[in-house]
Amino acid sequence: MCEEKKHRSSDAEAHSLAVQRLKQCQRPLSTSILVLCLFLSVGYNGFRIFYVKLPFLADAQVGDSNKSPENAAGGTQAKTKWSSSSAKLSSSSLLYAVKEEQPPVIRKIRLPPLKKLESSDLPVKDSSLNTPRGVPKRGSVLKILRPGNRSRWFSGRVKEFFGDSSCKFRFFMTWISSLESFGEREFFTVESMFKSHPNACLVIVSNSLDSSGGTQLLNPFGEKGFRVIAVSPDFDYIFKNTMGEVWFNRLKKRKINPGEISLGQNLSNLLRLALLYKFGGIYMDTDFVVLKSFSGLRNVIGAQTMDLATGNWSRLNNAVMIFDEQHPLLLKFIEEFALTFNGNKWGHNGPYLVSRVVSKISGRTGFNFTVLPPPAFYPVDWSKIPSFFKGPRDKPHSKWLAGKLLHVRMQSFAVHLWNRHSNNLKVEKGSIMDHLVSDSCVFCNSSVSAL
Repeated sequence: MCEEKKHRSSDAEAHSLAVQRLKQCQRPLSTSILVLCLFLSVGYNGFRIFYVKLPFLADAQVGDSNKSPENAAGGTQAKTKWSSSSAKLSSSSLLYAVKEEQPPVIRKIRLPPLKKLESSDLPVKDSSLNTPRGVPKRGSVLKILRPGNRSRWFSGRVKEFFGDSSCKFRFFMTWISSLESFGEREFFTVESMFKSHPNACLVIVSNSLDSSGGTQLLNPFGEKGFRVIAVSPDFDYIFKNTMGEVWFNRLKKRKINPGEISLGQNLSNLLRLALLYKFGGIYMDTDFVVLKSFSGLRNVIGAQTMDLATGNWSRLNNAVMIFDEQHPLLLKFIEEFALTFNGNKWGHNGPYLVSRVVSKISGRTGFNFTVLPPPAFYPVDWSKIPSFFKGPRDKPHSKWLAGKLLHVRMQSFAVHLWNRHSNNLKVEKGSIMDHLVSDSCVFCNSSVSAL
């Protein structure tokens, strides 16, 4: 009995000791399991974070795989791709991505310093760039600005010339180039002008033609009884009391960059406006064939192109203009020239200028003028001017030429020859130009093949 109790007590002690040892073994195991669970939880959360970002980075790379650094710096194409490839992303993620792809430092390096390049304080520099026929290179800037020996008599000579009561029309042309470059085409422009306006008086503003050689060149017109004179320009007098005066004074002081476009060309753009504003009359470039009288035309400018769908003009041109003295539109043209001059963009101070101004004043009162449709002075686009010089190739082509010639004769006052695009073309027999020259010549026994 005693042994059985002793044995039970021994078993109980052994069981109690085993329980204590088991508890001691379970403590470090539960701690390890807890640590392992915490580690796995942290790892899982970290994996979820990176897993959310990865699809966005992949989408961005696919959408902009061909994007250059310049486009990444804020170009339109780059902006479009960013918005399309990340439409499903949160705004914060998108801002983050743009910030990473477009760091401010890169943006400052990539963007060109436009204001510095267009500064009006740059000095005049010579240039050997090719220029259109009839205008000098920038190497002759100082020569252009230097007053001619006879320029101080400009005012008196022009007033005396126009004072003759026989002047029914006042025509102006400009020629800021050499005497030698005044060729057969320019000569024929004067010829056709007098054929349609025998009672006109023509002033050619030019240093080179205001010379003994120029007098000899123009003498055949005088022998026919036509009134034409070449006069050296007095820029100070011509631009006086207009914004052109301010612009020209700054140009002389080299506070305006003349740009890459020929200064002679841009001076001609301003000259024609100032001459018409001061004297009134008709300005015309030296690459026209005049077909009929301009009588009845007053305060008009011609449209170069028009929108066929709406019938509205889309671009004007300043190659021929007819305006009264001190017309307010001319003053606006001159102001626009002085305030927005850019010598690096072709046409900016010429055809584009008159188009800008007329668009701005559209609908405003106080301006009285008419925009003539393209057939009036520009019946053929510059890209198609060669078609006017080619003779008939076959019967369909001959029929087309006859129809176009009839259309021009009926609707056009003059035909602009787009000198830069046609000065190397020859007049072929039977061509539109061949017929127009025959219609408009004064010295009809002379050769016109080189027009």
